[in-house]
This record gives sequence, structure tokens and C-alpha cells, in this order.
Amino acid sequence: MNRKQEKESGKAEKQKSYGLLMIGAVLLIAGILFSVYAYNTSYRESTVTGAQLSEVKAQIGAVKEGTQEGDLEALTAQSEQLSAEKLSLERPYSYGLTLVFFAILLTARGIYNAAIGRRRARQADVKRLAQAGLLAALCYIGFAFFKIDIPVGPEKTAFHFGNVFCVLAALLLGGYWGGLAGAVGMTIADLTTSYVTSAPKTFFLKLCIGLIVGLVAHGICHLNQARDGRKVAMATVAAAFCGMAFNVVADPLVGYFYKSYLLGVPQDIASALAKIATLTTGVNAVVAVIAASVFYLALRPALRKSGLSVEI
Repeated sequence: MNRKQEKESGKAEKQKSYGLLMIGAVLLIAGILFSVYAYNTSYRESTVTGAQLSEVKAQIGAVKEGTQEGDLEALTAQSEQLSAEKLSLERPYSYGLTLVFFAILLTARGIYNAAIGRRRARQADVKRLAQAGLLAALCYIGFAFFKIDIPVGPEKTAFHFGNVFCVLAALLLGGYWGGLAGAVGMTIADLTTSYVTSAPKTFFLKLCIGLIVGLVAHGICHLNQARDGRKVAMATVAAAFCGMAFNVVADPLVGYFYKSYLLGVPQDIASALAKIATLTTGVNAVVAVIAASVFYLALRPALRKSGLSVEI
């Protein structure tokens, strides 16, 4: 069967579906209601706790510098207690916002299924799903266990390896599945660590990274069909570069507005975080472009030879 016949067959197998649209709409309404409730209850309390935490950290710094007397051990214990309390109070609102972002994605996909239709599941889809799950796990590990935290007041940013596998997922699976793998893996990493408030922003940005890398690699450069080694290498690096270039610009910018207007972080701290995020995101981007390109070029021949590569 040639490519034209495959496309015609794919069109014939598509069936309009409204289930995902209904689920997405229900989750979106529930997420918005829950987020509003959580913001007005536990999250408002967390801002008070955050102010107390900042004061205690300032006292710890003064004691260490010798400009103020105090029990350093007691202050450290108080700081740890306030940090844990602040984190637990922030979780409900972060979960609600993450649900809203996820519901928007489901609703958009549901609209597509209702308007265009969806394909019946094939063996290739099962293979893609399994690989997406593996790469999501790698994204989680790359952030949760391989990072260096940089505190900025009561908030923080980090150098990490999560973006490496986010880009690799899009190169291997295409923009949609690769973006989902990166978004899910990195979001779970945020939700299960002290970066819980960044989870909704992470979901959006990592999904966009995957879509951009997939578009450049497979939509423009047709990476899967390329046979020339030089072309494959150039397309791989170009796709990774475009995805990370987007992140270098979008992460600080989106992060500033997200923290200022959705999290209520003071603008001076949000601005400082954005400036530091520009540096950390830039370093993370360089590492991701190099490492993801090397990993993909090393894995590509083995996956194709073993029949594990996914046609996109």
C-alpha cells in the first residue's frame, strides 16, 4: 500500500467522537471552580506563611553574619517547618491550575475529534503510547533527581536535565506524543517536589516545546524519511534548537506573568526570578540541544533496525 492509499484509508477509518469533548468540558469547569476555591482558602494562607518564612530566612542570614543574636538551630528548624507548611498549602491551588491546563488540552482535542474525527487504535499507537510513558518517566527523573536549586527569596529556579528528554521525546514520537510525554513527566516532577506551584506553567511550556520540535523535525524536515546522515544530523539539531529557543524566551516571560498574576508573587521577586530563569533556561537549553541530539542520533539506527521506531 503506497502513502496515498494509506492516507485515504486513514480518512476512511476516522470517526467523529464527542466523548473526549464532554470529558474535557466537565474537567475544565471542575478545575476552574476548584482553583477559585483553593486560591481563596489555602493559597491565601500560604502567602502569609511565605512572608513569615522570608522573615525567618532573613534572621538566619543576620545570625550567620553576626549582625544579630539568635538560636541558629531553632531558626533553621522553624524555617524547615514553615517551608513544609507553605508547600502543603500551595498544593491544592497548583493541582487545580494543572487540572485546568490539562482540561483545556482535552477539550481542544475533543473539538478536533468532533469536527474531524479520530482514528481507530492501531498497533503503532500502542507502541507510541508505551514509548511515551517511558520518556515521560525519563523526563521526571531528569528533573526530580538531576537538578541544582537556586533560591530566590521564598521561590527558586534550577539547572536540570529534564528538557533533554522532553526534546528527545518529540524527536522520537513527534510533536503531539512527545509534547505530552514531556508535559506529563515534568509536571509530575513539579507536583511531587518543592516546585509544585510551577506545575501548570511547566505543563504548558513543555507541551509547546514538544509541538515545536516535532513540527520542525517531522513536519518541515521530514526527519523519519531522511536517509542522508548529514541531513538527519542537521534536522535533529535544528529542531532541538527551535524548541529550546522558544523555551529560553517563553519560560522567563510566561513565568513572570504566571507568578505575578496567578500566584500573586510580588513583582520584584517575580522580576528577579525571570532574570535568573533567563540564565538557567539558557544553560538548560544548550545542554538539551547537545544531549538530545546525541541521544537521538545514537538511538535512531538501533530503533529502526529493531522495528521499534514509530512512523510519524
